[in-house]
Amino acid sequence: MLQLFLTFFKIGLFTFGGGYAMLPLLQDEIVRRHKWATEDELLDYYAVGQSTPGIISVNVATFIGYRQYGVLGGILATLAIIMPSFIIITLIATILDKFMDNKYLTHAFAGIRLAVSALILDTVIGLWKKSVNNRLGYVIFALAAISVLFLNVSAVLVVIVAGAAGYIAHRVKSSAKKEKA
Repeated sequence: MLQLFLTFFKIGLFTFGGGYAMLPLLQDEIVRRHKWATEDELLDYYAVGQSTPGIISVNVATFIGYRQYGVLGGILATLAIIMPSFIIITLIATILDKFMDNKYLTHAFAGIRLAVSALILDTVIGLWKKSVNNRLGYVIFALAAISVLFLNVSAVLVVIVAGAAGYIAHRVKSSAKKEKA
């Protein structure tokens, strides 16, 4: 349990930019290093985390902690991933007014935003390669992208509809295979 806590504390400590920027760290720590989940399972946790209330990274940490050690594991992972942000924000809030006009700090934050953008792009490309692998995947992706980017459809609604479409397509495909057999 200590390893679980320390892992999620480290992820929370070294991630800037929220849940999307956290995915590369989660993949490295959870999938590759500790083998607490497969890449597909992590993507499933991520998808569920996006469509449930709350912060994506906290939801994912809770799922993985719960899977490893039950309720106590879920609580520990959740506390571990939010604790660094809580500590840092508390410290920053106490001294931020003194440094708001500091040009070096402004440039540092601009650099961090660029790095986070690169991490998010890397995550999107990885998710694309893993998730969009057939004609239906391309159609669902295109419709979801158009809905969110151009039609201002709620991302939550898009996730629910895309999930339902994928589920229905899988059921239809499974039924067709059973009929052939």
